[in-house]
Amino acid sequence: MVDSSLLNARAIIESGRAAPALVRTFFDKDTFTATHLLWDPATYRAAVIDSVLDFDPASGRTATRSADAVIACVAEEDLTVDWHLETHVHADHLSAAPYLKERLGGTIAIGKDIVTVQRTFGKVFNEDTRFAYDGSQFDHLFGNGDRFRIGSIEAIALHVPGHTPADMAYVIGDATFVGDTLFMPDYGTARTDFPGGSARQLYRSIRRLLSLPDETRLFLCHDYKAAGRDNFAWETTVAAERTGNIHVRDGTTEDTFVTMREARDAALGMPRLILPSIQVNMRAGRLPEPEGNGVHYLKLPINMF
Repeated sequence: MVDSSLLNARAIIESGRAAPALVRTFFDKDTFTATHLLWDPATYRAAVIDSVLDFDPASGRTATRSADAVIACVAEEDLTVDWHLETHVHADHLSAAPYLKERLGGTIAIGKDIVTVQRTFGKVFNEDTRFAYDGSQFDHLFGNGDRFRIGSIEAIALHVPGHTPADMAYVIGDATFVGDTLFMPDYGTARTDFPGGSARQLYRSIRRLLSLPDETRLFLCHDYKAAGRDNFAWETTVAAERTGNIHVRDGTTEDTFVTMREARDAALGMPRLILPSIQVNMRAGRLPEPEGNGVHYLKLPINMF
Protein backbone atom coordinates (compact mmCIF):
# COMPACT_ATOMS: atom_id res chain seq x y z
CA MET A 1 0.00 0.00 0.00
CA VAL A 2 1.33 3.46 -0.91
CA ASP A 3 1.98 5.66 2.12
CA SER A 4 0.62 8.97 0.80
CA SER A 5 1.69 10.90 3.91
CA LEU A 6 5.31 9.89 3.30
CA LEU A 7 5.07 10.75 -0.39
CA ASN A 8 3.77 14.19 0.56
CA ALA A 9 6.51 14.57 3.19
CA ARG A 10 9.18 13.75 0.63
CA ALA A 11 7.76 16.34 -1.75
CA ILE A 12 7.74 18.97 0.98
CA ILE A 13 11.36 18.19 1.89
CA GLU A 14 12.49 18.42 -1.73
CA SER A 15 10.76 21.78 -2.23
CA GLY A 16 12.00 23.04 1.15
CA ARG A 17 15.63 22.76 0.11
CA ALA A 18 15.25 25.80 -2.17
CA ALA A 19 14.51 28.08 0.80
CA PRO A 20 15.33 26.28 4.06
CA ALA A 21 13.66 27.23 7.30
CA LEU A 22 15.83 28.84 9.95
CA VAL A 23 16.09 27.01 13.27
CA ARG A 24 17.47 28.14 16.61
CA THR A 25 17.65 25.64 19.45
CA PHE A 26 17.52 26.24 23.21
CA PHE A 27 18.93 23.35 25.24
CA ASP A 28 17.87 22.81 28.85
CA LYS A 29 20.59 20.82 30.60
CA ASP A 30 18.36 20.14 33.62
CA THR A 31 16.05 17.97 31.50
CA PHE A 32 18.32 17.40 28.49
CA THR A 33 15.57 18.90 26.30
CA ALA A 34 16.03 20.75 23.02
CA THR A 35 13.36 23.37 22.27
CA HIS A 36 13.41 24.43 18.64
CA LEU A 37 12.30 27.79 17.28
CA LEU A 38 11.74 27.57 13.52
CA TRP A 39 10.87 30.40 11.20
CA ASP A 40 10.33 31.23 7.56
CA PRO A 41 12.95 33.82 6.52
CA ALA A 42 10.59 35.16 3.84
CA THR A 43 7.62 35.95 6.11
CA TYR A 44 9.04 35.77 9.67
CA ARG A 45 6.22 33.42 10.68
CA ALA A 46 7.40 30.91 13.29
CA ALA A 47 6.74 27.79 15.34
CA VAL A 48 8.03 26.68 18.73
CA ILE A 49 8.53 22.92 19.08
CA ASP A 50 8.63 21.22 22.53
CA SER A 51 9.00 24.14 24.92
CA VAL A 52 10.16 23.82 28.54
CA LEU A 53 8.69 25.22 31.76
CA ASP A 54 11.33 25.10 34.49
CA PHE A 55 10.22 23.09 37.52
CA ASP A 56 11.88 22.31 40.84
CA PRO A 57 10.25 19.16 42.27
CA ALA A 58 11.74 19.71 45.73
CA SER A 59 9.98 23.06 46.23
CA GLY A 60 7.13 22.61 43.76
CA ARG A 61 8.03 25.93 42.13
CA THR A 62 7.88 26.74 38.43
CA ALA A 63 9.96 29.31 36.58
CA THR A 64 10.08 30.64 33.02
CA ARG A 65 13.79 31.10 32.32
CA SER A 66 13.82 28.64 29.42
CA ALA A 67 10.64 30.03 27.85
CA ASP A 68 11.79 33.62 28.31
CA ALA A 69 14.91 32.88 26.26
CA VAL A 70 12.62 31.83 23.40
CA ILE A 71 10.54 34.99 23.81
CA ALA A 72 13.68 37.13 23.68
CA CYS A 73 14.74 35.49 20.43
CA VAL A 74 11.27 35.97 18.92
CA ALA A 75 11.52 39.68 19.74
CA GLU A 76 15.09 39.94 18.48
CA GLU A 77 14.21 38.38 15.12
CA ASP A 78 10.84 40.20 14.91
CA LEU A 79 8.95 36.93 14.46
CA THR A 80 5.25 36.10 14.62
CA VAL A 81 4.59 32.74 16.29
CA ASP A 82 1.76 30.78 14.69
CA TRP A 83 2.25 27.36 16.30
CA HIS A 84 3.35 25.76 19.56
CA LEU A 85 3.92 22.16 18.47
CA GLU A 86 4.17 19.29 20.92
CA THR A 87 5.63 16.06 19.57
CA HIS A 88 4.03 14.06 22.42
CA VAL A 89 3.07 14.16 26.10
CA HIS A 90 6.54 14.49 27.58
CA ALA A 91 7.53 12.50 30.66
CA ASP A 92 10.71 14.44 31.42
CA HIS A 93 9.76 18.11 31.42
CA LEU A 94 6.76 20.39 31.73
CA SER A 95 5.57 22.23 28.63
CA ALA A 96 5.61 26.04 28.59
CA ALA A 97 3.17 26.26 25.67
CA PRO A 98 0.39 28.14 27.54
CA TYR A 99 2.88 30.70 28.91
CA LEU A 100 4.34 31.23 25.44
CA LYS A 101 0.90 31.45 23.84
CA GLU A 102 -0.16 34.10 26.35
CA ARG A 103 2.85 36.26 25.44
CA LEU A 104 3.34 35.45 21.77
CA GLY A 105 0.00 34.20 20.47
CA GLY A 106 -0.23 31.05 18.38
CA THR A 107 -1.99 27.70 18.37
CA ILE A 108 -1.07 24.82 20.72
CA ALA A 109 -1.13 21.52 18.82
CA ILE A 110 -0.44 17.83 19.36
CA GLY A 111 -1.43 14.52 17.72
CA LYS A 112 -5.06 13.43 17.97
CA ASP A 113 -4.07 10.24 19.81
CA ILE A 114 -3.53 12.41 22.88
CA VAL A 115 -6.95 11.09 23.90
CA THR A 116 -5.43 7.62 24.37
CA VAL A 117 -2.80 9.05 26.71
CA GLN A 118 -5.45 11.03 28.58
CA ARG A 119 -7.60 7.95 29.12
CA THR A 120 -4.62 5.97 30.42
CA PHE A 121 -3.19 8.57 32.76
CA GLY A 122 -6.53 10.00 33.78
CA LYS A 123 -7.06 6.68 35.57
CA VAL A 124 -3.52 6.73 37.00
CA PHE A 125 -4.12 10.13 38.58
CA ASN A 126 -7.78 9.44 39.42
CA GLU A 127 -8.91 12.60 37.62
CA ASP A 128 -12.34 13.92 38.54
CA THR A 129 -15.13 15.02 36.21
CA ARG A 130 -13.49 18.39 35.54
CA PHE A 131 -10.87 16.69 33.38
CA ALA A 132 -11.79 16.35 29.69
CA TYR A 133 -10.68 13.19 27.89
CA ASP A 134 -11.20 14.58 24.37
CA GLY A 135 -8.01 16.55 23.77
CA SER A 136 -9.91 19.84 24.05
CA GLN A 137 -7.17 21.31 26.26
CA PHE A 138 -5.22 21.74 23.01
CA ASP A 139 -6.19 24.20 20.28
CA HIS A 140 -5.55 21.77 17.43
CA LEU A 141 -5.18 17.99 17.06
CA PHE A 142 -3.20 16.66 14.10
CA GLY A 143 -3.90 13.42 12.32
CA ASN A 144 -1.37 11.50 10.28
CA GLY A 145 -0.78 13.32 7.00
CA ASP A 146 -2.43 16.59 8.01
CA ARG A 147 -0.83 19.49 6.17
CA PHE A 148 -0.25 23.03 7.42
CA ARG A 149 2.03 25.99 6.76
CA ILE A 150 4.43 28.24 8.58
CA GLY A 151 4.47 31.34 6.45
CA SER A 152 5.40 30.21 2.93
CA ILE A 153 6.85 26.89 4.16
CA GLU A 154 4.76 23.76 3.71
CA ALA A 155 4.54 21.28 6.57
CA ILE A 156 3.00 17.91 7.35
CA ALA A 157 2.35 15.96 10.56
CA LEU A 158 3.32 12.28 10.69
CA HIS A 159 2.05 9.86 13.34
CA VAL A 160 5.07 7.95 14.72
CA PRO A 161 3.87 5.91 17.71
CA GLY A 162 6.02 3.60 19.82
CA HIS A 163 7.55 5.77 22.51
CA THR A 164 3.94 6.72 23.33
CA PRO A 165 0.74 6.15 21.33
CA ALA A 166 0.49 9.83 20.43
CA ASP A 167 3.96 10.72 19.13
CA MET A 168 4.09 12.99 16.09
CA ALA A 169 6.91 14.11 13.82
CA TYR A 170 6.61 17.41 12.00
CA VAL A 171 8.13 17.80 8.54
CA ILE A 172 8.54 21.53 7.96
CA GLY A 173 10.27 22.38 4.72
CA ASP A 174 13.52 20.42 4.61
CA ALA A 175 13.57 19.90 8.40
CA THR A 176 11.89 17.16 10.42
CA PHE A 177 11.27 17.34 14.17
CA VAL A 178 11.15 13.77 15.42
CA GLY A 179 10.46 14.19 19.14
CA ASP A 180 11.54 11.14 21.18
CA THR A 181 11.63 8.57 18.37
CA LEU A 182 15.36 8.93 17.65
CA PHE A 183 18.40 10.26 19.46
CA MET A 184 21.81 11.08 18.04
CA PRO A 185 23.28 8.07 16.20
CA ASP A 186 25.72 7.33 19.04
CA TYR A 187 22.90 7.22 21.62
CA GLY A 188 20.22 5.27 19.79
CA THR A 189 16.47 5.35 20.28
CA ALA A 190 13.74 6.18 22.78
CA ARG A 191 12.36 3.90 25.47
CA THR A 192 9.03 2.16 24.88
CA ASP A 193 8.02 0.93 28.34
CA PHE A 194 5.53 3.68 29.21
CA PRO A 195 1.83 2.70 29.12
CA GLY A 196 0.81 2.31 25.48
CA GLY A 197 4.41 2.18 24.24
CA SER A 198 5.60 -0.51 21.85
CA ALA A 199 9.11 -1.38 20.66
CA ARG A 200 7.66 -2.95 17.52
CA GLN A 201 5.67 0.17 16.72
CA LEU A 202 8.70 2.35 17.37
CA TYR A 203 10.81 0.33 14.94
CA ARG A 204 8.20 0.74 12.22
CA SER A 205 7.82 4.46 12.93
CA ILE A 206 11.58 4.96 12.76
CA ARG A 207 11.88 3.07 9.49
CA ARG A 208 9.17 5.33 8.03
CA LEU A 209 11.16 8.39 9.08
CA LEU A 210 14.37 6.92 7.70
CA SER A 211 12.72 6.47 4.31
CA LEU A 212 12.76 10.25 3.92
CA PRO A 213 15.52 11.74 1.72
CA ASP A 214 19.02 11.17 3.07
CA GLU A 215 19.76 14.91 3.34
CA THR A 216 16.70 15.61 5.51
CA ARG A 217 17.66 17.58 8.60
CA LEU A 218 16.46 15.78 11.75
CA PHE A 219 15.98 17.81 14.92
CA LEU A 220 15.76 15.81 18.15
CA CYS A 221 13.94 16.55 21.39
CA HIS A 222 16.70 15.26 23.70
CA ASP A 223 20.37 14.50 23.94
CA TYR A 224 22.01 12.68 26.83
CA LYS A 225 25.54 12.94 25.38
CA ALA A 226 26.87 9.47 24.70
CA ALA A 227 30.08 8.40 26.38
CA GLY A 228 33.11 9.76 24.56
CA ARG A 229 31.31 12.75 23.04
CA ASP A 230 32.23 16.18 24.41
CA ASN A 231 29.22 18.27 23.43
CA PHE A 232 25.46 18.03 23.47
CA ALA A 233 23.91 17.71 20.01
CA TRP A 234 20.38 17.74 18.64
CA GLU A 235 20.64 17.92 14.84
CA THR A 236 21.51 15.05 12.51
CA THR A 237 20.35 13.68 9.14
CA VAL A 238 18.45 10.72 7.82
CA ALA A 239 21.66 9.42 6.21
CA ALA A 240 23.61 9.64 9.48
CA GLU A 241 20.90 7.75 11.35
CA ARG A 242 20.55 5.09 8.67
CA THR A 243 24.27 4.35 8.59
CA GLY A 244 25.26 4.99 12.19
CA ASN A 245 22.44 4.66 14.70
CA ILE A 246 23.63 2.09 17.25
CA HIS A 247 20.13 0.65 17.70
CA VAL A 248 18.42 0.85 14.34
CA ARG A 249 20.86 1.39 11.48
CA ASP A 250 20.18 -0.14 8.08
CA GLY A 251 20.27 -3.93 8.34
CA THR A 252 18.85 -4.08 11.87
CA THR A 253 15.81 -6.38 11.79
CA GLU A 254 12.59 -5.63 13.62
CA ASP A 255 12.93 -8.65 15.91
CA THR A 256 16.53 -7.77 16.77
CA PHE A 257 15.50 -4.23 17.64
CA VAL A 258 12.52 -5.33 19.75
CA THR A 259 14.65 -7.76 21.75
CA MET A 260 17.31 -5.11 22.38
CA ARG A 261 14.84 -2.32 23.18
CA GLU A 262 12.74 -4.34 25.61
CA ALA A 263 15.83 -5.59 27.45
CA ARG A 264 17.19 -2.05 27.80
CA ASP A 265 13.84 -0.68 28.93
CA ALA A 266 13.58 -3.32 31.65
CA ALA A 267 16.74 -1.91 33.26
CA LEU A 268 15.71 1.77 33.14
CA GLY A 269 14.42 3.75 36.10
CA MET A 270 11.49 6.15 36.00
CA PRO A 271 12.23 9.63 34.63
CA ARG A 272 12.77 12.12 37.46
CA LEU A 273 9.85 14.36 36.46
CA ILE A 274 7.45 11.82 34.95
CA LEU A 275 4.62 12.23 37.48
CA PRO A 276 4.40 16.04 37.45
CA SER A 277 5.18 16.22 33.72
CA ILE A 278 2.40 13.96 32.52
CA GLN A 279 -0.22 15.56 34.76
CA VAL A 280 0.63 18.96 33.28
CA ASN A 281 1.38 17.98 29.69
CA MET A 282 -1.81 15.99 29.14
CA ARG A 283 -3.48 19.32 29.95
CA ALA A 284 -1.51 21.08 27.19
CA GLY A 285 0.96 22.47 29.71
CA ARG A 286 -1.60 23.77 32.20
CA LEU A 287 -1.61 22.97 35.90
CA PRO A 288 -4.56 21.06 37.38
CA GLU A 289 -7.44 23.28 38.47
CA PRO A 290 -6.75 25.05 41.78
CA GLU A 291 -8.47 23.72 44.87
CA GLY A 292 -10.63 25.70 47.26
CA ASN A 293 -7.65 27.53 48.75
CA GLY A 294 -6.53 28.74 45.32
CA VAL A 295 -3.46 26.47 45.23
CA HIS A 296 -2.64 24.05 42.38
CA TYR A 297 -1.72 20.52 43.46
CA LEU A 298 -0.01 17.65 41.66
CA LYS A 299 -0.74 14.06 42.70
CA LEU A 300 1.83 11.44 43.65
CA PRO A 301 0.43 7.90 43.24
CA ILE A 302 1.89 5.64 45.92
CA ASN A 303 3.11 2.13 45.01
CA MET A 304 1.45 2.25 41.59
CA PHE A 305 4.65 2.01 39.50
